[in-house]
Amino acid sequence: MNAATTKAEQAAATVSDPRWAAIVTRDAAADGSFYYSVQTTGVYCRPSCGARRARPENVRFYTSCADAERAGFRPCKRCRPDQPTLAEQHAARVTEACRIIEAAETPPSLAELAERVGISPYHFHRVFKQITGLTPKAYAAAHRERRVRDELGRRDTVTEAVFGAGYNANSRFYEQADAVLGMTPRAYRSGGANTAIRFAIGQCSLGAILVAQSERGVCAILLGDDPELLIRDLQDRFPRAELLGGDTDFEQLVAQVVGFVEAPALGLALPLDVRGTAFQQRVWQALREIPAGETASYTDIAQRIGSPRAVRAVAQACAANALAVAIPCHRVVRTDGALSGYRWGVERKRALLDREAEA
Repeated sequence: MNAATTKAEQAAATVSDPRWAAIVTRDAAADGSFYYSVQTTGVYCRPSCGARRARPENVRFYTSCADAERAGFRPCKRCRPDQPTLAEQHAARVTEACRIIEAAETPPSLAELAERVGISPYHFHRVFKQITGLTPKAYAAAHRERRVRDELGRRDTVTEAVFGAGYNANSRFYEQADAVLGMTPRAYRSGGANTAIRFAIGQCSLGAILVAQSERGVCAILLGDDPELLIRDLQDRFPRAELLGGDTDFEQLVAQVVGFVEAPALGLALPLDVRGTAFQQRVWQALREIPAGETASYTDIAQRIGSPRAVRAVAQACAANALAVAIPCHRVVRTDGALSGYRWGVERKRALLDREAEA
């Protein structure tokens, strides 16, 4: 076998390897999954390296930097494969910024955060939102909301809790309290005491269904096999609220929800009491925009809300949804179209999608 034949065979083997496509497209998403060396230069690179593309017969693949170096290759000075990837560097800086926000008495400005982590304000704002799904300002607000919930459970007075959470004035907090807590601060602090929540349990082809409503709107639609477990779930959400069995009028609302479950073409227009973080609410709003009979992947939703890297956070937001069918998290599937986890069971998810497809 002559040298030309050997080179042709090596080139063919390289081109047929799926990793070659990542090199050709300089796919940054492949960085860290493998490395490649170039026989003629003696260096090894990341898939995303911007250097002139090597001839395929000169390329060899490695699973780690150590493997490439043991084979006698040195790190490329352009892409620096032995250093953290750009994505890893960004993630580390965003993590540092999150810790700074969480430790601060008052939310730091965008310029302060950017200076602390060594990135320009514009670039930092874009990278932070890309990784977390939130702007730095929204992240700081969400963290402060979590703090005030914790403080309300620990402090003797609401005022102490408000200042302990980093609000510099009672008025600033009370302007946002209803949206943050879903009720007055005193009612939240007392576990929903003096808050009336009506509920009723019905039956549908998917099993038991619990519908609960606060003064603001429907706050829970829960599905399951055991009505007692559904009631316990509601009690856990509002441990000291006054839970009232629904009257005839309220049971009509339950019947409306059941009717929608059985026949999605009927539509469902209900006032909702939606409670969640800023990121969760963005995800849930995107879910409500998916038409009945259609589906979207977690990746699709992440892209729609402007946070393409937040796929895992999107899945977590779907899992936190307590308003079955009203916020249609059952319409979210894996990228390959397969059904993934569903808070109320994959079989219920399949049944809902089948009905919507037939409607």
